[in-house]
Amino acid sequence: MRRLVALATTGHVGLLGGAFLFQLAGYAPCAMCLWQRWPHAVAIALGIAALAGLWPRAMAGLAALAALVTAGIGAFHAGVEQGWWPGPASCTGSGAGISGMSGGDLLSTDIPETLVMCDDIVWQFGLTMAGWNAVLSLALAILWIAAAARPQRASDL
Repeated sequence: MRRLVALATTGHVGLLGGAFLFQLAGYAPCAMCLWQRWPHAVAIALGIAALAGLWPRAMAGLAALAALVTAGIGAFHAGVEQGWWPGPASCTGSGAGISGMSGGDLLSTDIPETLVMCDDIVWQFGLTMAGWNAVLSLALAILWIAAAARPQRASDL
């Protein structure tokens, strides 16, 4: 069990670290990209708790849930990027447009230069970043479930 927990926790560290490296390389995240990061952080914390011996099965089960949440957000985000379904109006090109903006908003120059819309694909290697997050997070969820279901041995304590 301990090895599976360590492997899954390391996987989340890798995915979250990779997201930050892409950001440092100039790929600014959209709002949904940021949403996908939080469950990774939760899974890492739960993995550390499990490795410390704090209810390892329960922590692995909760970490599996966190991995499934980020996989779900990633799959939804990938669908938004591909135009399969609409995304949140606050971060897609299908928003309210300029009709809800005041004159001051329209004339403002206080917009970030790296504003990224959730329906824009900024990087793709077969799948988009969101798609890869969905696939890899699903694999991590399977590891977490295997860890939670594995009988705990005396050597795991």
